Amino acid sequence: MIGTSNPYIPILVIGAIGLGFAIFSVGISLLTGPARYNRAKLDAYECGIEPSPQAAEGGRFPVKYFLTAMLFIIFDIEIVFLYPWAVTFDQLGLFGLVEMGIFIATVFVAFTYVWRRGGLEWD
Repeated sequence: MIGTSNPYIPILVIGAIGLGFAIFSVGISLLTGPARYNRAKLDAYECGIEPSPQAAEGGRFPVKYFLTAMLFIIFDIEIVFLYPWAVTFDQLGLFGLVEMGIFIATVFVAFTYVWRRGGLEWD
C-alpha cells in the first residue's frame, strides 16, 4: 500500500525528541554548571545541616502536609471539571448551570470547613 504509513511513527518521533532533549539538557548542565564542591555539599543533605536520626517507624509528619496535598488535588480536579464545562456552556443550558453550581457549592463548603478548622494556617 503506497502512501500509508504507520500511525505510531509520530509518537516515536516525539518520544525521541523528548529523550534527546532530556539527554542534551543533563549533558549541557554538567558542562556549563559550576563545580564548587565542599564537604557540606557532598553530605547527604545539600543544605549543610547534619541529618538527625529518625525513629525506626520513619518519624511522624504533621497532618497539615497531607491536608494541603488533598486540598491541592480537590482544587485541581475542580479546574479539570470547570474547563470543559466552560467550553460547552452554551450547549448545556440551564441543566449545566445548575449542576456546576451544585458542584462549586460542594467544593466551597469543603474549603470553608478546612479554613475554619485552621487547615490553611502555617504556624
